[in-house]
Amino acid sequence: MKTVDYKELAQVCASLTEGETDQIALMATLACEVFHADDRFDWVGFYRVVSPGLLKIGPYQGGHGCLVIPFERGVCGACAREEAAQLVPDVDAFPGHIACASSTRSELVLPVFDANGLIAVFDLDSDQPDAFTLEDQVQLQAILDQSFGQ
Repeated sequence: MKTVDYKELAQVCASLTEGETDQIALMATLACEVFHADDRFDWVGFYRVVSPGLLKIGPYQGGHGCLVIPFERGVCGACAREEAAQLVPDVDAFPGHIACASSTRSELVLPVFDANGLIAVFDLDSDQPDAFTLEDQVQLQAILDQSFGQ
């Protein structure tokens, strides 16, 4: 079973995105690299803030995701609304969870900021319960912050 080496992942992401300013290109590259970094990650992608209170699917890896998520719904909505990470060991216990894929058991969603504020959330799903750790949260947030200029 492949597990993520965060030092290596951070170096690869930095190398691939150096000098890139296009947010969609950054999102596509990071989604691909993170998805392939660890077997726990079944779906990895971005939901972009497209208007006040509304997220729309961005670049991702894995099966189909929900196309639109209001800030009032689900784990991604909570992350956007609170502008804070959501580490959810059991999605069935999360009030208002949106089941984009019935196989999802746990989820980690991180806020993505640029110089102007929240631009997206980064969503990771796993078919394993309690798949994500505080280390995943901290390390992936650092990669996002580095990549989007925070």
